[in-house]
Order: sequence, then structure tokens, then C-alpha cells
Amino acid sequence: MSTYKGIQGTAVTNYAGDKPGVVDGEVWYDSTAAAFKYQYPNVTSAGAWSTGGTMNTARSKLAGLGTQTAALGAGGSANNPGVTNTELYDGSTWTEVNDINTSRQALSGFGTQTAAIVATGGNPPGPIAGGSTLTESWNGTSWTEVGDLNAAKAGAASAGSVNTSGLIFGGDNGVILLTTNESWNGSAWTEVGDLNTARNNLGGAGTQTLALAFGGEPPTGVTETWNGSSWTEVNDLNTGRRGISGCGTQTEGLAFGGEVPGATGATESWNGTSWTEENDLSTARFSLAGAGSQSTALAFGGTTPTTTGATEEWLGPGQPVGAWSTGGSLNTARYGTGGFGSQTAAVASGGNITTALTNSESYNGTSWTEGNDINTARFDMAAAGTQTAGIIFSGDPYSATTETYNGTSYTEVADLNTARQKPAGFGTQTAALAFGGESPGGAQALTENWNGSSWTEVADLNTARFGLASSIQAPSTDGIAFGGYISDDSALTESWNGSAWTEVSDLNTSRYYLAGAGIKTNALAFGGSQNPPIVANTEQWNGASWVEVADLSTARSQLAGAGTASAGLAIGGGTPGVTAATEEWSSSSSVVKTITTS
Repeated sequence: MSTYKGIQGTAVTNYAGDKPGVVDGEVWYDSTAAAFKYQYPNVTSAGAWSTGGTMNTARSKLAGLGTQTAALGAGGSANNPGVTNTELYDGSTWTEVNDINTSRQALSGFGTQTAAIVATGGNPPGPIAGGSTLTESWNGTSWTEVGDLNAAKAGAASAGSVNTSGLIFGGDNGVILLTTNESWNGSAWTEVGDLNTARNNLGGAGTQTLALAFGGEPPTGVTETWNGSSWTEVNDLNTGRRGISGCGTQTEGLAFGGEVPGATGATESWNGTSWTEENDLSTARFSLAGAGSQSTALAFGGTTPTTTGATEEWLGPGQPVGAWSTGGSLNTARYGTGGFGSQTAAVASGGNITTALTNSESYNGTSWTEGNDINTARFDMAAAGTQTAGIIFSGDPYSATTETYNGTSYTEVADLNTARQKPAGFGTQTAALAFGGESPGGAQALTENWNGSSWTEVADLNTARFGLASSIQAPSTDGIAFGGYISDDSALTESWNGSAWTEVSDLNTSRYYLAGAGIKTNALAFGGSQNPPIVANTEQWNGASWVEVADLSTARSQLAGAGTASAGLAIGGGTPGVTAATEEWSSSSSVVKTITTS
């Protein structure tokens, strides 16, 4: 008979309380609670959308297919008439490739990024205004016209994961809504069992033999399943709509976007029996395209009501997540501190309660200790470096003052060229970057580079702003800046390559007076203000897009950040009253569970 030791390699151990150092799946006996316990990974309880790369050609009513990291978008409408553009997505950016042969919109498609079928579509007021029978096959390089559909249509839905086996159903022919359903065998179309409810602008998912149809015109929530020979009506969507998109399988589907009337971001998941409401798209839209699965999906293009090329990436429930936990409180509650260092070796410099402070404290991963003060009282400054080799610069009131820290005391060094407050920075004590901020003339785009002895002006941010944050652990040659205040809260993200700034994917939640941690390819953004409210939102950057993760326990703005995207630190801030709270971020949190016998 198998034993726990035989399976795990160690016996169940005895420990008074929650045992430190256990691994996920390990069981121990808690003698204090008189119970067996085990640890398991913390995962998301709900899915969420994050910003992806924007399409090169904004459009709606396009065909979409493939996966979240290997998708294809073809045709569509760029504010009329139809277009021929085809683009491929690699998980971060869209690339233009060879066009389809015939321009059209409201077309359908299925298959993969390297082997696909697109068919149907209209191009009002042209010769195929009422829909078409056109079918084109994609081989990863170019499109070839193949066997036509039996019935002309536009606004149909599709199902199929390969280019040799799929369905196209519903739509309209310019006169009436259709129930027709056609099956593709790799060379020709065959009419098979009709839908029960005629409609166009509906969504589809699944395969040639196990398909799902949902929503459509007129705005409806009707859902039908296909078993290879006939359609059966099942439970409706919670939100009836047209111009909807979706992906997944007959038993694990995802529906998103649409028009109610009015654009919606509503997202629902299908479990084979019923629909469950999930977190909405960040950008409400209709006539969009979709790709992927219920757990990793892609939504792109559509109408907001203006035509958009925006792309969003979905991560479904059950994904591993990080979490914030309570750390040791500052000795002096304050906002606007300059934070630098790591989660277990950090420094908080300056700040404000009712006046600017000189206080400096060091953190050891458990508690804060008062140390030698900074030389010039100030708050809302930028900082970089480590607990034993740090640098702080700028501050409120408008300051150009720069000080270095050696682990014991602060020394004034050469000033910034431009005095300012509320900028951001990253780098080390001998090679740092300062950017953005506010001077008496307003928001600044100025960027300055520190070489260990002096500051030099380099290329400006693309957008002037203050109250922004950064990947504070990044080297001075390679980081990101995000959020801030322009004329209101901002979601802008810019990437620095050592010589210039480039705009990249926005934060999901616009804000200013936020904090950051990490590096250019793996960063955290947390807290901040939306004028009002003060927010607790936390987002993680993967080098291409932001994903919403677990919120701070305490919503706050004008806080400081330190550490990395896997081990971050949130320090002080305004709630709006000043707080001494410190929170520690772990990107791979776990949960302890008690084993019961009932």
C-alpha cells in the first residue's frame, strides 16, 4: 500500500502552528490546532482583461482566429468600405502580411495562424453588398481562392480549429436573416442542419462537430449547441447583444463585447450548461474579433463607437497570482517619501505630514529603524539604488538637490539641471535617470542622466507629466515610466532604451501619484489617485502589456515603492490621511488549508 512518505519522500511532520518553509502540496500536523494542514498555490478567483498591442489598421467586422499568442485578423471595415488587410499577432505586436484577395467586411474565419479559412462577407454598396460565397485559404504566406459557399451571406459566425474542418452559420443575405449552416471538408462546402433561430452578427465557438452559437441581431441572448447533425437551444446569455465575439469550445466558451444597443464590454464564460458573468473588457465595443480559449483569449478591433485597433488579452480564473501582505510599519507616518532598495533592505527618505521632513528609515524585511536624516527637508522626490548605495533627487518644494546615501549618512552632490517635484527615476547611485515632474512652468518631459558626478539632459519623454512612477530597479539604460498627471490622470507607459522614449501599452487603470517596482520587462504599478478616488489597484507588466493582479490592502497615493515585481514593497502614503503602513508583495503566494474529516 502506498504511504505519504512513499509518495512525497518524507513523513508527515509535527509543528506547532503554520510550518515555515513548506512547499505547495506538503502536509503537516499542527499540534496547536490539533489538525492536519497543507499548502497550495493561490490562484485567481476571476479572470481579467489586460492591454495588448494595437493593430496597425483600426477596423471592425473583421475575421479573427488562432490563439492568444498566435492570432490572425483579416478583412473588415475601416469606416467603410471593406479592406483586404491581414495582420498576425505574436502575443505582443501585430504585423502586416499579405492581403486577402477580395476586400470585404462582416466575414468569418477559422483555423490557425498558418493554416486558415475566411469566407462570406459583404462590401456595401458594392457588388457583394448582400454578402458573398467567396472562400479563401491561407497557408501562412498568402491567400488562395477555393470552393465557394452554397449561399451568399455576411455577418455569419464560425467554428473550427483547423483549415480542413469547420462550420459557418447564420448571417444575412441583405434581405433576410438566415439560419443556414454549412460544413467545410477542406475542399467544398455542404449544407447541414439549420440553426433554430435566424440571426446575424452572432458569436461562435467550438469545432465542426461540437459547436456553440450565441447572441446576434436583433439583440438576443439565444444560445444553441451543435452535435454534428442538429442544433439545440440551451440557456441564454445573461446580456443579449449583437456584434458579439467569442472563442473556446462547446463546453468551455467565452463571449465578449457587443451592442445592447450601445457598446458593451460584457464578458461571459460558458461551462456547457450556463453562462456566468466575468470581468468586462476595458474598452466596450461591438463588431470585434476574437481568438483563443476560455482561459487565454484575445479580443481585437471593433467599434467603440469609433473604429478601433485596440487589443485586449484575457487570463481566465485559476491562474497563479501574487498577493500583498502586511509588513512592519514606518516609525513616522508620512506621504511623498523617496523609496529605494529591495523588499528586505529598503530605505524611506524624507516625506511630509504637514511640512516637509528630513526623516530617513531603513527596513530589514521585518521592521523600520530610524537612521541619519537627509540634509534637505523635502517630499515627492525620486530615488534609486540600494540600501547601502542610494541616491535621491528633486523634491517638493521645487528642488534640484541631489544626495547620495552610503548606508549610514547622506551627502549632497551635484544638482539636477532643472529643479522640479513629483518626477520619477531608476538606476543606481552612479548611473541614474530622472524624468518628468513639475516645475513652476507646469508638467515637464525633461529627462536627465546621472553619471556619478553630474547630470546631463538627454531625450525628453513623449508626454510631459508629473506624479508618474517607474521600474525603479531598472538600470539607467533600460526602463519604463508609467501613469502620471497631464491634465488628468494618465495610463501612458513609455519605454527607455538608453537614448529615447517609446510609447508602449497603457496601464489598465489610469492614475497619478502611484508607485512602481521591478525592471523594464517585469514591473509592478500600485496605488495612486484618480482625482478622486485613491485606488489600491496593482498591475504587473510582462514587457508587452499590463495585467491586473491583487490589490493593495490599503488604497493610497503618494506612496513609495521598492524591490522587484516578484518581491515588492509599498511604503507609506496618503489614504487620504498619512499612513505608516508597509505592504510586501509576493508574486507566488500560497494558501494554508486545514484538512477536515467531515
